[in-house]
Amino acid sequence: MKPTLLVLAAGMGSRYGGVKQIDGVGLHDECLLDFATYDAMKSGFGKVVFIIRKDIESDFRTRLFDRIAKNFDAEYVFQSHDSLLTEEQIKLSADRTKPWGTTHAVLCAEKAINAPFAVINSDDYYGREAFETLGKYLSSIDPMSTEHAMVGYVLGNTMSKSGSVSRGVCTVKDEKLESIVENLKIYYDKDDKIISEIDGQNKIMTGNEWVSMNLFGFSLKSFEEFHTYWENFISSNVTSPKAEALLPVAASDIIAHNKGIIKFFTSTEKWFGMTYPEDREIVKTEIANKIKSGYYPEQLWQK
Repeated sequence: MKPTLLVLAAGMGSRYGGVKQIDGVGLHDECLLDFATYDAMKSGFGKVVFIIRKDIESDFRTRLFDRIAKNFDAEYVFQSHDSLLTEEQIKLSADRTKPWGTTHAVLCAEKAINAPFAVINSDDYYGREAFETLGKYLSSIDPMSTEHAMVGYVLGNTMSKSGSVSRGVCTVKDEKLESIVENLKIYYDKDDKIISEIDGQNKIMTGNEWVSMNLFGFSLKSFEEFHTYWENFISSNVTSPKAEALLPVAASDIIAHNKGIIKFFTSTEKWFGMTYPEDREIVKTEIANKIKSGYYPEQLWQK
């Protein structure tokens, strides 16, 4: 069974200042997601599902989806702040203007997924090696397996010179994930040291830590634990204007509740992404260099 690629593309882009999911960075104005989808297709994935906001649907179709759908099995679903909520929860969260985070997004796409699936962010470049690793693994497991997977990256390869980043720092034992601790603000200081602000303190990082970039591979069994996590989360945070149900936390619960394991694969690929406006030119240069080297064809898709 060919796995599905699930793309989290409903974010608000507050730091970037625009809809970065569909910003052109390729030689023919392709988006970063064009290249991720192309890599997944080449790595044995059979379908892509995008999670988007209703308000960007028209631009999303014009700028990205329609050309991908001509070349690959593709669909999209919507995530809004009232998705999956009861009428009472909708009333209690009336001041909420943004969706509820990445676990909420995955649950919004549940009905569109009928095979083991990988999850990616829309604004990160992962490299084809990671898709090949997860594609091979997900193709080999039972759809209801309790053995999930992720691909971790070296922290120093995932930093931005444009500002702080959020990363989940991983503890790994025997090639299995033990825990993920969300570090919401990691940055270079004036001396080029990597600093993480966590629990009210500044912690110096080595740069060699393994971190999560939200590149996970799950069987369909994972939805059971995601529903449990979501129900607990929303009951505690329904009135919060900013709280987010984060996928790394829900994934960690699979381990903590003895509901399965998460195999830890690694990649030494250098990350780049669209976190800040300044990143766009960096991404364009990186993509152009990969095309020049033959890693990507100049024209990704047939028209």
